[in-house]
Amino acid sequence: MKGVRETFTRYDSADYLKTEADIAAYLEACAEEAPNDPVFMLKALGTVARARNMSHLAEAAGMTRAGLYKALSGEGNPSLANTMKVAKALGYRLALVPDRQ
Repeated sequence: MKGVRETFTRYDSADYLKTEADIAAYLEACAEEAPNDPVFMLKALGTVARARNMSHLAEAAGMTRAGLYKALSGEGNPSLANTMKVAKALGYRLALVPDRQ
C-alpha cells in the first residue's frame, strides 16, 4: 500500500517482567544463554532493575542511581561487591555452581 507508514516501538524485556516468577525465569534463561559472560548478566540485572523501581533499588543497594545505571550498563567494570549488593537488593544472591557442560 503506497503511502502507508508503519511505526515500530523499541522492544524492552523489562516491559514483560511483571511478576517475581517472570524475573526468576528471565534471569535463569540469561544465565543459561551466556553462563560465562559477566557483561550479559550485568545487563540482565539492569533489565530487572528497570522493571522495578531503579531509585528504590539504588537506595537498597547503598548506591546512587547514576552509579547503579553505570554498574549495570555493561560499559563499566563494577566490583564483585557492587554486583552482590545489587543482586541482594533484587532479592537474589550470587552462587557458584559446578559447571556441568
